[in-house]
Amino acid sequence: SSVEAVRAAGRKYRRSVEFRAVQLADFHFDLPPELIAQRPLAERTASRLLALDGADGALRDLRVPDLAQLLVPGDLLVFNDTRVVPARLQGRKATGGQVELLLERTAGERTAWMQVKASKAVRPGTAISTAGGDLQVLAREGDLWQLEFPRPVYQFLESFGAVPLPPYVTRAADAEDRERYQSLLARHPGAVAAPTASLHFDAALLAQLEAIGVQRTCVTLHVGAGTFQPVRVADPAQHVMHPERYEVPAAACDALNAARARGARIVAIGTTVVRTLEAAAPADGAPWLPRRGDTRIFIHPGVRFRAIDALLTNFHLPESTLLMLVSAFAGREAVLAAYRHAVAQRYRFFSYGDAMFITPATGVREVRS
Repeated sequence: SSVEAVRAAGRKYRRSVEFRAVQLADFHFDLPPELIAQRPLAERTASRLLALDGADGALRDLRVPDLAQLLVPGDLLVFNDTRVVPARLQGRKATGGQVELLLERTAGERTAWMQVKASKAVRPGTAISTAGGDLQVLAREGDLWQLEFPRPVYQFLESFGAVPLPPYVTRAADAEDRERYQSLLARHPGAVAAPTASLHFDAALLAQLEAIGVQRTCVTLHVGAGTFQPVRVADPAQHVMHPERYEVPAAACDALNAARARGARIVAIGTTVVRTLEAAAPADGAPWLPRRGDTRIFIHPGVRFRAIDALLTNFHLPESTLLMLVSAFAGREAVLAAYRHAVAQRYRFFSYGDAMFITPATGVREVRS
């Protein structure tokens, strides 16, 4: 209706005004480099857990197994079941120049969009030799290149690729990373970065939570290399996200609809789940229906949440879009205060680091009928 259109325009205007009020520097925090976790702990559940109540900013220092105390019977945990592929490749041009390739997303069975690092720019028609054969450069789109592989992309990468550890992990990937930079629930290959909140779950913890009545389901978002791209503009509203492919299958819709019907919380296990659910969330009061597609959703302060009630997530980089997402959910000041506490208490940061359990600030969720 025209009335609803006016209301929607008003909500969009209020969000944009609120976001324009902050700058990139407003999401900065000081992090000693030695707190950046370079390796996983011996046990998946050994990480520390900082609980943040977004309503009042209260903090509690816990451990990952304490999730059993923070969750209640009926809560629905939503995981991302994407599987990390060995997405990093080394190659050479015919001139001898070295080339480093990183998968962004597939374009077809034997073609993919990739980040390309070389001393001199490649061009369409360039052949890049690798241990598995030559790749052909087909086209360019922004900062990505489309390449053709001699065999199916995922099959080729499984044989000749390396685990694409994040840029802040300063060592080379090894055999341990093949297992530990992968969730126990990983099923569908396509990601070049792990949904790291799910790395904290082992089989025993999943069984314990199931025994107390906590339910779980899975959606899929294939995390692209763009997740590590810094925000390069002082005004975050000008930042453009890379597209990422997602799917909310029928089984997840059934679980989400049942959770809503019984008044249970929907708990996102990681920011990739937040982005998937918020991109696919139905209009207020409508049932969840299966959806798939690409999303560029950018969740920042001022955005109202339609899908989630709590969030488990790792610590994120200063001035990153994921820190903005968490700030949108729990409040920027409360989140930055929690990060200062985590630094002072020597928490471990980023992909192989510790985690946070976050409940929302007042007023960040849309009222549901």
